[in-house]
Order: sequence, then C-alpha cells, then structure tokens
Amino acid sequence: MSNNVFTSNVTEIVLPGKVEPTGLQVTTRDLPSPGEGQVVLRMDATGVSFAEQQMRRGKYFDQPPFPFVPGYDVVGTVTAVGPGADASLIGRRFAAVTKTGAWASHLLVDATDLLPVPDGMDPAAVATVLVNGITAWQMLHRTAEVRSGGTIVVLGANGGVGSTLVQLARHAGITVIGTAAPRHHDALRELGVTPVDYRDPDMYGRIREIAPDGVDAVFDHIGGPAVAESWRLLRRGGTLVSYGTAATKDEEGNSRLPVLKLFGQLGVWNALPNGKSAHFYNFWAGRRCPSSFQARLREDLTQVLRLLADGVLTPQIAARFPLSEAASALTLAESRTVAGKVVIVPDADQA
Repeated sequence: MSNNVFTSNVTEIVLPGKVEPTGLQVTTRDLPSPGEGQVVLRMDATGVSFAEQQMRRGKYFDQPPFPFVPGYDVVGTVTAVGPGADASLIGRRFAAVTKTGAWASHLLVDATDLLPVPDGMDPAAVATVLVNGITAWQMLHRTAEVRSGGTIVVLGANGGVGSTLVQLARHAGITVIGTAAPRHHDALRELGVTPVDYRDPDMYGRIREIAPDGVDAVFDHIGGPAVAESWRLLRRGGTLVSYGTAATKDEEGNSRLPVLKLFGQLGVWNALPNGKSAHFYNFWAGRRCPSSFQARLREDLTQVLRLLADGVLTPQIAARFPLSEAASALTLAESRTVAGKVVIVPDADQA
C-alpha cells in the first residue's frame, strides 16, 4: 500500500441542520489522500455522546456550521499514512478525540493526535472509556482531587461519564451517592453506589439526609438554576465540578448563553470566603499547547485503559449499532432509558 497516494470510498453520517435523529443522512464520497503528517483511520468503534445530542439541536457551545459529520471520538485502525507520517503505524489500532467527524467508515486524523490502544482490547469497550473515561479521570483526580475516604455526588450516575466516574471513584476508595431513575438503582448498588431518584422533588434533601455534613465534590452536568443546589451540598473545602448544561438543551436561543451564565455564577461562588470552589470542566482546556495537551490525554487514557484491562472498569455498552443505523443509535441515546454508552460500529460490509 502506498503511503502517499490513497483514494477510498467513505461512508459518512451527515447532520444537515437542526433535525430529529431520523433526519441524519447516510452519504458516500471519495476520501482525499492523507496530507502531511496525516493518517487514514478505519473506524472500528465510535459512540454517541451528549455532545451529538446537543449538536443536532444547534446547542453545542462551539459546534461547526451545518452540515457536518458528527462523532466526538473514535477507535480505529490505520490503513494508510501521508507524507511525514510513520509507515509503521499501518495496521495498528489507535484512539483519537475528534470532536466531529468520527461517524464515518474512514477519516483523516493527524498522526500526532493518535492515542495508543493495547493489542487485544475490544474497540467498542475502549470507545466507552475514551472521552468518557478521560473526562471522568480528569474531573475526579485533576480537578476535584478527591482523596480516598471522601464522599462525592454524581448526577446522572447511569450515564456514559457518570457510570465511568462512579467506578473510578469506588476503586479509589471514595463513597459515591449517585442520581438516576429507579430502574438503574440495582445496577448502581452493584457498583457500590447509594442511589437517589433524580425525579424525586426533594432529591437534594434526600442527598443531605445521606450526607448531613456535606460532600467533598459534586459532579454536575445539568447546569441551570438547580446548580445552586449542587453548590449547597458541599462541605467546607468541597469542590463543585460542572461539566454541562443539560437542563437547557431544549431551550431556544443562543447556544453560548447558558454556558456564559454558568461561568458567571461559578465565578461569583469562587469569590466567596467559604473555602469551597467551583470549576467548569473543559475537555479541551490547554489545547493551545498541543504537545502538553496530547501528553496529558495519553497519560490519563493509559491509566483508564489499564483499569479496563485489569477488570476494575466494566465497559458500560448500552447497545451497538452499525454505522448506517446511526439515527437509531442517537434515538436510543436520547431516550434516557439506557445505562452506559451507545456504540456505533462498522457495517458488516465495512468491517
């Protein structure tokens, strides 16, 4: 196979505008030859994250203009390399964080953005802990720095990030209170989590009953007015880690406004002399220094994949869908009925 001339027919899922999941389009086109330092990655697994659910509504903070190919992260095999890229990469499996573009049978990726995946790992399992695992690891150990013996609250403990976060926390000797629908409570208990019904009108009061002295950290992807309740759950010295604005996902208007409001509120709380702190977790923080950003991703994903290989982390695969059925995958992910991550894999004729 040449390492500087490559053409291939690629299947992609296009998000044409603000549409329902059924409005996703399955398209084909010729993939250009990889450019300087690029590789062609054949998709082995990708997933549906909350980002895509926001993007189809035009609500993701910095999404590109329509139309575009969604897909926040990918696990795949290098099939060709461009000039300046190492030919020994061909045939090896890697992960990459793309933000968009991963819902495709093949895609072009900068070789410097490849994250090593150990041989023999199920690509779908890796996909469940790629962005989700890095996010959970960084929020727990880099942002909140919760120590063994601490207590945390995880909102949406059955979700993709939440289910990984609670497993990492329990492994670290941290007590976890997790919110979810009652149908997920038994699964949470098996993970060592104390579950609370997220639909309980007095959900925060229930959490205070369980942890009357306050908690060391709250991980909140909901945002909106109720984020103030998360702040009140903290003990002195505790940390609020906000990482989303799910409460406003269906609201019309400027997609940046809810996030900017949240930034303002967190800033006000940080100025208070009560020993508590509030942070907005941004996966892409530090991207302006690509080398250190990628080094941090490699380090943290390596930690997460080691725990996956050792059986400490159980991949929470809610369902697998072939690429051509991405609309059904997105519909299921938005149904709020699943635990874990909905994974997209190649169609049978592309595997």
